[in-house]
Amino acid sequence: MTPARLDRLLTVDDQIRDRYLRVPFEVPPGAPGVEVQLTVADPAAVIDLGCEAPSRWCGWAGGARKSFVVRPEEATPGFLPGVEPGTWHLVLGLHQLPVQGVQVQVEVATDSTAEVAAEPLAPLAPAVRGSSRAVPAGAGLTWYAGDFHAHTVHSDGQESIDQLAARAVASGLDFLAVTDHNTISHHRLLGASAARHQVTLLPGQELTTARGHGVAYGDIGWVDFRRPAQHWLAEIERRGGLLAVSHPAEGDCAWQHQLDRAPHALELWHISWFRDLTATAPWAFWQLLEHLPGSARTALIGGSDFHAPGAGWTLGTPTTWVAAAECTPEAILAGVAAGRTAISLGVRPDATPDPLGTPLLLRHDGDLLALAGSGAVLVDALGRRRRILADEVRVSGDWGRGPYHLEDPVRRVLAICR
Repeated sequence: MTPARLDRLLTVDDQIRDRYLRVPFEVPPGAPGVEVQLTVADPAAVIDLGCEAPSRWCGWAGGARKSFVVRPEEATPGFLPGVEPGTWHLVLGLHQLPVQGVQVQVEVATDSTAEVAAEPLAPLAPAVRGSSRAVPAGAGLTWYAGDFHAHTVHSDGQESIDQLAARAVASGLDFLAVTDHNTISHHRLLGASAARHQVTLLPGQELTTARGHGVAYGDIGWVDFRRPAQHWLAEIERRGGLLAVSHPAEGDCAWQHQLDRAPHALELWHISWFRDLTATAPWAFWQLLEHLPGSARTALIGGSDFHAPGAGWTLGTPTTWVAAAECTPEAILAGVAAGRTAISLGVRPDATPDPLGTPLLLRHDGDLLALAGSGAVLVDALGRRRRILADEVRVSGDWGRGPYHLEDPVRRVLAICR
C-alpha cells in the first residue's frame, strides 16, 4: 500500500458540510489495479465506501466492506472493472458519526495485482414456478410471480448472483429484481445466471440515502443517489426506466424525500409488514401519495428485501404478480408500467413454500377476482367490506374504490391489488 491518502478526525461538522466526502487520488497510465483499504477507529461509526473513476461511477460498498480492488478485467463485487488514468475519488458516506468524531484512515495502492475471487455458482434446482398456476389473465398475457427487492454480494447481501438465482427458482419465482445499493456492478453479470437457472433477472439499483430509499428498475446506467429524488424520477424516466419508492414506512429508512409527482411504483408490501400484518402504516402512506399528480398510474409492488439465508424468510415474501406478454425484463417492467400487478403473501416465514396455493386478488376483464380466498374479507380503500365465501369469487370492478385487499378474520392482510 502507498502512504495514507486520508488520516484525519471526521466529525458531525464534516457531515453537515457534505454527507459524501470525496477524497481525490491519481492513477497513472498503465496502472495494473487500484486497491483501497478503509480503517475506522470506532465501531459505532458507520462510514460507507464508494469510488468514482474519472469518467464514470466505479461502485459502492456502503458499510458492507472496508476494502476493494479494481483491475482491468475484474473487480470486487459492488465495483466495475476497468482502470483508467487520471484523477479518481473515493467517496466516503458519513452515515453515522459519534459526537466526539472518529479517526478514519484510507490507504490507496495503484500498483495492485491482487486477484479477485470468482463468485460461487449454485447447483441447478428445477421447481414449479408461479406462472404454472395459470391464473386467469387478459388476452396474450400471463401472470408471472416475482420479487422486486433483493441483494447480493455486490452490496450488503451474502449470496452471489448465481446463488440468488437458484434461490429464486427454489422459491417458485418466474422473475427476480436484483437491487444492490448504489451500484450497477451486478447488471453485466445477470444474463449468465439467468440463462443458467432459467429465471428472469431484472436489473435494479436501490438508491440508498439517509432520508429514504428508492429503486431504479431497468438497464439504464447508474443513477446518482446523491441528487434530490426529483432528479431521480426525471432522469430514470428520461432513460426509460421505472422508479419505485421502497419500504416507505420502515424505521429509519422511511421515505422523507420530496416529490412533486407520483413515482412509477410503490413498494407497498415490504417484508417488514410481516412483523404485524394488521398494521395500517403502509395504507396511510398510500393515502398521502395518492394526492400527487400521476398517482393513478402508480403500480403497487412488493419486495422481500432479501439479504441472507437464515433471516426467517426467503425470496418471494411477499410475491408480486405481473401480467405480461412474456417473462423478459422488458415485458415485466412494461406490465408494471401498465399497472398490471398484484401482491400475495407468497412464501410465508411460518409455512412451507407454496406459491401456487396462497390467496390472490387481481384484476381480470375489469373485475376483481379473488382466488383461494374462501373465508377472507375483501376491503376497499375506504374501509368498505365484503365477505369472500368461495375459492373463486368475481366482484364487479365498480364495487368500492381501490386499492383493494383481502384480509383474514383477524384483519391480517393476505393479498392486494389496485
